[in-house]
Amino acid sequence: MSMSAPAFWQRRGLLAGAAFPLAQLFGALARWRRKALRPQRLPVPVIVVGNIAVGGSGKTPVVDWLVGALRARGWRPGIVSRGHGGRIEGVAAVPADGDPALYGDEPVLLARLTGCPLVIGRDRPAAGRELLRLHPGCDVIVADDGMQHYRLGRDLEVAVVDEATLGNRWLLPAGPLREPLSRLAEVDLVIAHGPLTAATRAAAGAVPVFDMHLQGGLLEAVAAPRRTRPAAELRGCRVHAVAGIGRPQRFFVQLAGEGIEPVPHPFPDHHHFTPADLDFGDALPILMTAKDAVKCRAFAPADCWEYPVRAQIGSGAAERILEKLEDGRTTA
Repeated sequence: MSMSAPAFWQRRGLLAGAAFPLAQLFGALARWRRKALRPQRLPVPVIVVGNIAVGGSGKTPVVDWLVGALRARGWRPGIVSRGHGGRIEGVAAVPADGDPALYGDEPVLLARLTGCPLVIGRDRPAAGRELLRLHPGCDVIVADDGMQHYRLGRDLEVAVVDEATLGNRWLLPAGPLREPLSRLAEVDLVIAHGPLTAATRAAAGAVPVFDMHLQGGLLEAVAAPRRTRPAAELRGCRVHAVAGIGRPQRFFVQLAGEGIEPVPHPFPDHHHFTPADLDFGDALPILMTAKDAVKCRAFAPADCWEYPVRAQIGSGAAERILEKLEDGRTTA
């Protein structure tokens, strides 16, 4: 969960209870909005990757994984995203070497990771239309973090769930949920980033749940990405671990699991880094997430390393998505 998330979202205490009437109103408005909005269909299939809670659940690695699976089956995917944290108004194509302060950190990272055409915009259908105008060969669109954007018609929904982000399981503002847990029973696929409780799995009903973990690769120098080193070289070493993501603790635990000794430096999600943020006054190496690295290339010290990760998702997940997608293409 994002560092900015209120602590009272973790349990059903007095503060959460005081906000519960507002949560009921939020839920009623969300249900009305979902019924009232008329989805805008695009001329190609749309796969939405999202979640039901505020805070990071691991959607970016899932989008990267999904794009790879689509390409392997012969599809030509493009990506649309909101561009959270950027300054763009309207819609805009995102270059792989784009400025995260302008386009948003996650879109720039996805453009770099996937090499896919990517267009941002608060208006997701408009972003999709612009993507298809610029890249008419694109035959499927992946919508990053779009489950609650019901104006965008969709053919498939993939929900990424991290149990820790569900908190007290109440809707905003009494809890962290954008939609109730029962929403999981309506999607096509649930990807579990870490263990889920029996109650969460039961909420998904008949929807298949596939487990995911993130696997690290070669470290890349933030200031010079072509310079790499094995993460194993830092086993037993203390490092400054920098994470401005939804759940920084997950990054620190992952490094510890690799035998690295992290000195944790958590920052708020989508934090705009400055050189002072990386000045720790000693000679220890600095490790950071890929999402943070795209914002620090211009000023990162020489011994500052990106720790890239790839999603490892249970067997059968990609096949289920592709079967549904190709059934639609066959019957269209």
